[in-house]
Amino acid sequence: MGWSKALVGAAVATALSLIHHSATAQDQLKLAVGARGVGETFVPELGQNAGIFKKHGLALDIFYTQGGGETIQVVISNAAHIGVAIGFLGTIGAFAKGAPVRVIGSTFTGGNQLFWYVRADSPIKSLKDAAGKTVAYSTNGSSTHTSVLALKKFTGVDFVPTQTGAAPGTYTQVMSGQIDVGWAGAPFGVDAVEQGKTRVVAKASDDPVLDRQTIRLLIANSNEMAQRPDVFVRFMRAYRESLEWAYATPEGLAAYAKWASISETTAKRALAEFLPKSAVDPDRISGVDDVMADAVTFKYIPAPLTKQQLDALIQIPERK
Repeated sequence: MGWSKALVGAAVATALSLIHHSATAQDQLKLAVGARGVGETFVPELGQNAGIFKKHGLALDIFYTQGGGETIQVVISNAAHIGVAIGFLGTIGAFAKGAPVRVIGSTFTGGNQLFWYVRADSPIKSLKDAAGKTVAYSTNGSSTHTSVLALKKFTGVDFVPTQTGAAPGTYTQVMSGQIDVGWAGAPFGVDAVEQGKTRVVAKASDDPVLDRQTIRLLIANSNEMAQRPDVFVRFMRAYRESLEWAYATPEGLAAYAKWASISETTAKRALAEFLPKSAVDPDRISGVDDVMADAVTFKYIPAPLTKQQLDALIQIPERK
């Protein structure tokens, strides 16, 4: 009888343990995020730290890259399941070549977040003075690469687009005289402008066509997405919730300021002026026809994607 009770007790304990494990187990997702400290790249890390992704049964393994062009290669190889802040044109080009990528959200629309700057003592006042000069972008296929090509076309100035990697390294190259015009994305670089160390000579929004386009995306490895569709649905729920928390609560603002290593006053300005909430709406995809035209012009694809191809590429879970 004693043995029977012991066995029953052990069985109950095992069952309770399994139930608890099932209730607390989290699905793992590896995230490659382009250019830490720039733009909307704060969302996954802040949401993870605030416990929002955990609430949705997800544990994120986040690592940062030099930019969107590098990030997309990591997703294609499935070394990361999701890529954050990937250039739209780079994504289109990869998809057209058969890469296993799908768009699961937008991270930024418009051109008011990316800007180009020079040292305060530079003779360059605008891109019109930059003929023959080096103008930075992060990595091939990134939103900064797209923007530099678009600005070159828009201004008609024959400057030299130059790959420089992430924003902090680019700043060092500009200040040491290796690069004439650097790139930055708020909040990174705003302090240097305010302190008079640098001057803004161009913004992505200077090109009206670029200013109405979605320029950066959330992408997923399509093979992984097909195997675990519910995980990606929950990721987008948590991403939206994290974004709302960062913009709508004092705790979110404080966390953002700490993440970006700026004051809360500067953080509030950065969100309001450079990263307005409408621009970071993950469900917003704008200017697709313009994006297609640029993709052809800049030789990412030989011809625009068809509606069927776009429908296959853009699969935003629970899009609002």
